[in-house]
Amino acid sequence: MTVKRAESLGAQLANVLRQRIVRGELAPGERITEEALAEEFEVSRGPVRDALTQLSFEKLVRIQRPRGVFVVGLTRDDVDELYSLRGALEQLALSRAIRVEDDTRWQVMADAVRRMAEAADAGDHSAFVVADLDFHSQIYALADHPRLEGAWRQYLPTFTALLDVTINHDADLHDSAHDHVVLMEVMRSGDAARAADVLTAHLDGARDRMLSELVQQTS
Repeated sequence: MTVKRAESLGAQLANVLRQRIVRGELAPGERITEEALAEEFEVSRGPVRDALTQLSFEKLVRIQRPRGVFVVGLTRDDVDELYSLRGALEQLALSRAIRVEDDTRWQVMADAVRRMAEAADAGDHSAFVVADLDFHSQIYALADHPRLEGAWRQYLPTFTALLDVTINHDADLHDSAHDHVVLMEVMRSGDAARAADVLTAHLDGARDRMLSELVQQTS
């Protein structure tokens, strides 16, 4: 792991462990220890505790002192809960964002669409993930609802890990890039009902792909 000084060590460790759990590299029920993680990443136990506390909040691990920390992982119900929560949050954000008429405020989303297209052309999955999530984060920014945006930010690391897993199964990213073009265009058209339908189909597809990933991990 390469340490990024602009990001706390705890957050960096949480990102690594979250990816391992979502990918199934750490199995449900597996016991992990602060000592082993501190030794593996060559850090003190403080950042490890911070990471495990965050993952406990996300329901990915269960802290049972003094017995230890146990991987919870993701079940079908977890994935359904996460995407139903995201759907509720994002539909509210969309219903407010769609009222924004100032073209300049849509430029960040347009830039994310452009970066997705470039990443698709280059076959750059990592860049695509960043642009994809920037696109969706901008829906919340346009909503002008700080508490709603804060709720999204709480779960953004989890959805980053989920997208990182599913997107790497796509040899061609152009269809996904086009889906975001359609979503932005329908939002800008002001057709709230159609925009809601397009967003629902988009998030349902993301959920179904993650559910398929879980099946492959357990087969």
